Amino acid sequence: MKHWILLLAGPGLVLSCTNNRPTVAAAPEVAAPAVDHMALLSAQGADAVLWQATAAESYRLYQQGYELARIRLAENMRRADKRPAAVIVDIDETVLDNSPYQVNAVRQGRTFDQAEWKVWTDKATAKASPGAVEFLKHAAQQGCEVFYISNRDIRERASTIKNLIDLGFPNADEAHLLLMDGASDKTERRAYVARNYQVVLLVGDQLRDFDERFKDRSVDNGKALVDAMADTLRQYFILLPNAMYGTYRDAIQGKGTDAEKYARMQAWFELNGY
Repeated sequence: MKHWILLLAGPGLVLSCTNNRPTVAAAPEVAAPAVDHMALLSAQGADAVLWQATAAESYRLYQQGYELARIRLAENMRRADKRPAAVIVDIDETVLDNSPYQVNAVRQGRTFDQAEWKVWTDKATAKASPGAVEFLKHAAQQGCEVFYISNRDIRERASTIKNLIDLGFPNADEAHLLLMDGASDKTERRAYVARNYQVVLLVGDQLRDFDERFKDRSVDNGKALVDAMADTLRQYFILLPNAMYGTYRDAIQGKGTDAEKYARMQAWFELNGY
């Protein structure tokens, strides 16, 4: 039996004959918005950047680190032989504060980008880390030459020297600035200094600023090696705080696309939560 159905169509009526109930047309499929994995990775570091840029705790840890550096320097200078003495320091997050670059990256939902980083370093306006200038001036007064071993690119040499000079750092010149020219491993550059100087102290924000073996985080995230080298680290290396970036994060994220890095980060949280 047929059913007559009246359908409203605009302002008029349409008479329709059908054997079944009327069907509703399917809504067109809407594509899901693309996931911005770079923004997600950037957001995961927001707390670390906030802490580094604002926390009185971070400020005090830098002061404390350089206070301890004076004590270790005095002890090690008493043990020094007749060779000229040298102090080796990293630059970024060791003597210069780059938190404004990191803040800007989080604000824009970006992760590290070499071109954007050079825009920042070209400004040569990074502030000194708390206690850094005072300690290195003190080291120079004690007869130490200061060498800056950094993984900044060699194209950043001029702006880096300008930044250091403007802040009053000693030995801020080409002879004492050893930048990255290929490999990030600083072992050869440290050995270059040690050929002519007795290195009495090293200061950095990464354990790799002391020994490249700390790049390997496969065993207990590198903590076993810290324990194995405890005496040497205690006497010759001052470690400063930097939660914004570093080997600790690289070891979890790995390499690859932002999507792959984000997936590894999420997997770590899933595995290590309770």
